[in-house]
Amino acid sequence: MTKFDTLYQDMLKRIMKEGVREVNARTKHEVCAVPGMHFSIDIEKDGFPLLTLRKIPVKMFVAEQIWFVSGARKPADFLRQFTKIWDAFTNPADTVTVAYGYRWRKHFGRDQLGKLVQLLKKDPTSRHAVIVTWDPASDGLGGAKRANVPCPYTFTVNIIGGRLHLHNMVRSNDMVLGFPADVAGFALLQCMLAQKLGVKPGIYSHSISNAHVYDNQYDAVKEMIKRKNTHKPIRVKLPKNTFDKAEKKDIKLAEQIAANISEQYQPMAAIGGLTIVL
Repeated sequence: MTKFDTLYQDMLKRIMKEGVREVNARTKHEVCAVPGMHFSIDIEKDGFPLLTLRKIPVKMFVAEQIWFVSGARKPADFLRQFTKIWDAFTNPADTVTVAYGYRWRKHFGRDQLGKLVQLLKKDPTSRHAVIVTWDPASDGLGGAKRANVPCPYTFTVNIIGGRLHLHNMVRSNDMVLGFPADVAGFALLQCMLAQKLGVKPGIYSHSISNAHVYDNQYDAVKEMIKRKNTHKPIRVKLPKNTFDKAEKKDIKLAEQIAANISEQYQPMAAIGGLTIVL
């Protein structure tokens, strides 16, 4: 099995064994939850962290990450050609109020992602490369009720030893549906930034405040814990100038990246009946 598959199974086993089961007041679903869960994986050494224990739609997380890098917030603007995953979170103007990429590039009055690139080009040793997605003026704490507030709420980037490392901080992760796509998407962003800055991708780290499984996913989790897959590590080869092309919402770029990953990707059978709990 790939390193990521093994890490994922270990996390699921811990949740089902040690997790606290209680009904969530908002969703009315029982969840089995563990606080403070973390994992790290070396992309250069262990391969790209894409789950193979069940099929993950490759074009979905590739297109989503390109959409984020572009700073867009309307799904009709590029993203919907590949996936409708954000359609449930749009407002009547067909806009995602908390679109992550928009928050990174425009919402706070500065282009955080652009300045991160500038900073690390000028000073690769800087420890100030921090991106914030959470807006304390409106998110959480009993504020405005929306269909969604950011789950990955901040991430940091460091260049250490000639490699770019990304640490993603997540307030809440649905470990069956949200987590695998979040990991693959942010690991892809890490690879994009590494290429842009002329270094290799290093360690991807992912810290979760509330890691949980919903009651309608318990059977799926039992199935994935049992599965074994002999799969070679996936090595992502990005087209030239991937970051710059992503900023321009290059449709060919999404196809090229997805094709490179898909030709290496041999997942086990999909697990039916999984739906997002809103």
